[in-house]
Amino acid sequence: MPRRLETKLDGLVLLEPEVHGDTRGFMVETYRKDGWAELGIEVEFVQHNHSRSARGTLRGIHFQTEPGQAKLVRCPRGKIFDVAVDLRRDSPTFGQWEGHELDDESHHQLFIPVGFGHGFAVLSEEADVTYLLSSVYDPATEAGIAWDDPDVGVEWRVEEPLLSERDKSAPRLAGVAEALLFKR
Repeated sequence: MPRRLETKLDGLVLLEPEVHGDTRGFMVETYRKDGWAELGIEVEFVQHNHSRSARGTLRGIHFQTEPGQAKLVRCPRGKIFDVAVDLRRDSPTFGQWEGHELDDESHHQLFIPVGFGHGFAVLSEEADVTYLLSSVYDPATEAGIAWDDPDVGVEWRVEEPLLSERDKSAPRLAGVAEALLFKR
């Protein structure tokens, strides 16, 4: 069973799983509904995604509007700096961010509940990122905020990020805050 580690933003859950290894390699349990529920992750996941990215790639800050989308993120290959931004308008930490390194050595996972934006930057030569989702991807509800919004102030740990055209032109949080429907 994993151990829940401390986070600063209410709702985020950082997990440190038990890794069973020997000279042959390792085995790690990455999800079990009852065990994860005991640690505060009581979500029904309906989709599983996998991405691969090169060093310096920055993806985000993305979120889904109604019904929202919770994510359980892990990095089974390489190393990323994974970031969540609180987008719940009634939260005392609205607009604040928290980041954690996820990699293929510690096997930490980050649960990001509905109401948060998500992004990551690749710190290794290449990284695979997998995430379980609480709602099916719907391009009609896809949204984002600027990765470099000075009002949010994420410290990404990459000097010259590789960005998609969509991420280069994402609006600042102040431009979309009134439209956010997320509640704590």
